[in-house]
Amino acid sequence: MNTNERFDLIKRNTQEIVSESELMNLLNEKKVPSAYIGLATTGRVHIGYFIPFMKVKDFIKAGFKFKVLLADLHAHLDDRKTPFELLDLRVEYYKKVITALLESIGADVNKVEFVKGTDFQLQKEYTLDMYRMAAINTLEKCRKAASEVVRFGETPKLSGFLYPILQALDEQYLDVDVQFGGIDQRKILMFARENHPKLGYKPRIAVMTPILPGLTGSKMSSSDKKSKIDLIDSAEEVKKKISSAFCPEKELNENGVMAFMQNVLMVLIEDKGKKFVVERPEKFGGNVSYSNYSELEKDFLEGKLHPMDLKNAVARELNLLLEPIRKKMQSEEKLLKQAFPEE
Repeated sequence: MNTNERFDLIKRNTQEIVSESELMNLLNEKKVPSAYIGLATTGRVHIGYFIPFMKVKDFIKAGFKFKVLLADLHAHLDDRKTPFELLDLRVEYYKKVITALLESIGADVNKVEFVKGTDFQLQKEYTLDMYRMAAINTLEKCRKAASEVVRFGETPKLSGFLYPILQALDEQYLDVDVQFGGIDQRKILMFARENHPKLGYKPRIAVMTPILPGLTGSKMSSSDKKSKIDLIDSAEEVKKKISSAFCPEKELNENGVMAFMQNVLMVLIEDKGKKFVVERPEKFGGNVSYSNYSELEKDFLEGKLHPMDLKNAVARELNLLLEPIRKKMQSEEKLLKQAFPEE
């Protein structure tokens, strides 16, 4: 691919890039640039993770070296969402299930490096930089930066204010050119761009994707079982949850079913040169197929595609995507119970 093709591949289905000109310059200047995504190892991984990892696949295809940070310290700093004694177990679970997810979407797993946060975040130089950055930022600035990500509550713990400082330093100590994340990470990414030059470091490029709406219309969250589909939910559970998902006729706002079609299923189908087939009785117009998302969206908005027919087709395709993950994780039942004993 030429530079423009690589740029377009990285940009597709993103919500914002800061900045596009910097990304273009990077692609022109560096043959093998590097990027990373950080995952706080908190709750069980759900289908919302397909959106960022579809983009990870794009980064790899565009010639990037890619790192996945399994941010164990972050998982504890965020209001102790992960108890300290469970950090290693959840890191192990995340690595296994994310590897299975990447394989299911056809990404080259050999070009992904998993890095555990505490393997470098406890180094002397990193710790000194943490103190340096803490000395030039106020509590209010740190709270604002982390407000979309960290659970502060009425009496916030000090650890939540450290969260954006650590995330900013991760970019430097992972030695990457790009930090990639969901749009909910935007304030932290801008906090990092503002603070890096103050410590003598270069600001990194920020690439952000949309957040997948949950099944109930709000953000998909590991802590809200009604809003999510776990990667290892049974085929029956997937059908049931998709069937009851928020998908109002002719409406795209907070429609998780259509968002998943746009950012995941239709991308996979288009890349394979296939079509998305919606099966329905002849009395309702018979089967209909779509070559791209624009065709699908047009029919949905015009009321030519009923939500229930769409849901049935989505459940079918999603189960095909999840089946290899379920099979791979069958042998990890013990690990799952150890990592998430409360469930």
